[in-house]
Amino acid sequence: MLLKIMHWLGIVAAITLIISCFLPWAYYPDLKDTFTGFYSYQNQYGKPGKMIVVISAIVLLFILLPKIWAKRVNLFLAALGLGYAIKSYILYSGCYNTYCPQKQAGIYVMIFSAIILLITTAFPQLKIQKRVVVVEAVKE
Repeated sequence: MLLKIMHWLGIVAAITLIISCFLPWAYYPDLKDTFTGFYSYQNQYGKPGKMIVVISAIVLLFILLPKIWAKRVNLFLAALGLGYAIKSYILYSGCYNTYCPQKQAGIYVMIFSAIILLITTAFPQLKIQKRVVVVEAVKE
């Protein structure tokens, strides 16, 4: 029962992580501009939304794939995605030249859903079949 909930929670977290890249992450009062995962003033912070969306889409695909190798790769990708989300959070919310941006809801949704995604990939829903190995004695 709990694994089914974790499975669906992982799917929701991956979709939420993708959606959060389109939401406002920070408002910079000196520029009078709002940054998202795909937009920053003169592309100074890059577009971390691209990387987060790619990682989240692959994790979502591997959540739905019932293979053991996919679950193992999924754990690595979710950890990589969380690390990149933390880096983006620090980059977008850090102060510079005595200006501190106002954090918006999208950056909190992004970091929270990346954490949930990592937790859910640690507990995959996978039924492992037991293999029975029959060893026959060789008659001479």
